[in-house]
Amino acid sequence: RLTGEPHYLDVIKTASETLISRYNPSVGAIRSWDWNSKWKYPVIIDNMMNLEMLCFTSYETGNPGFLEIARKHADTTMKNHFRDDYSTWHVVSYDPETGAPHAKNTHQGFSDGSAWARGQAWGLYGYVMMYRETKDPSYLEQARNIASFLIDHPNMPEDMVPYWDFDAPGIPDDVRDASAAAIMACGLIELSGYVDAHKSKRYLAVAENMIRSLASDEYLAEEGQVYGFLLKHSTGFKLRGSEVDVPLTYADYYFLEALMRWAALK
Repeated sequence: RLTGEPHYLDVIKTASETLISRYNPSVGAIRSWDWNSKWKYPVIIDNMMNLEMLCFTSYETGNPGFLEIARKHADTTMKNHFRDDYSTWHVVSYDPETGAPHAKNTHQGFSDGSAWARGQAWGLYGYVMMYRETKDPSYLEQARNIASFLIDHPNMPEDMVPYWDFDAPGIPDDVRDASAAAIMACGLIELSGYVDAHKSKRYLAVAENMIRSLASDEYLAEEGQVYGFLLKHSTGFKLRGSEVDVPLTYADYYFLEALMRWAALK
């Protein structure tokens, strides 16, 4: 995009071909991990974020196969990953022969039945993006429902930076996940452009609250404070004691993206 150098497109195409090599048509989704004996064919909600590359590759190369797999993965995830309230499990494992789910877990969240904050954010962003790429109204509806779950959740803090899990037992004194707020802000800003004026105003107000909170002294690191990272107070895997209340790369990435998206509105 920036250079017009065709070699970079070759790299993206190779990456896309590698990704779809993990697709099983019986399941209708791309396999995530290759470990853990309790899962036969695990698919994580995070993988919604990989689909943008497949859409891009399909449009750039004229090969519809990449887009078809992206849509199949999004459809299968929409069917099996989400609960009635539009919260999402982290991991759904399938039987690779029949395609039927055999396990639904929330690996990095508090419990299998809980709403792990970053997982909800991946879902929101992923379905907004898939609507942009396909204009399929079912993806827009899914994104709106996920947004409502997040915005209206009784455990969403006033500053709109979620706890690491919406069902964490330590609320209101538990740790936050700034990365989830940054990802959600990106999704809400884009979603605001696809809905009516009333919903658009609401989504933008929430996104602005998130961005202003992340840019405040509470979350924005001083120079040299956390090894050059921008944001404090993200959480990777609380129950395992891994990356708890620390800076994370994807928090900074999506915070910058949210700022760029916000600036583009002006």
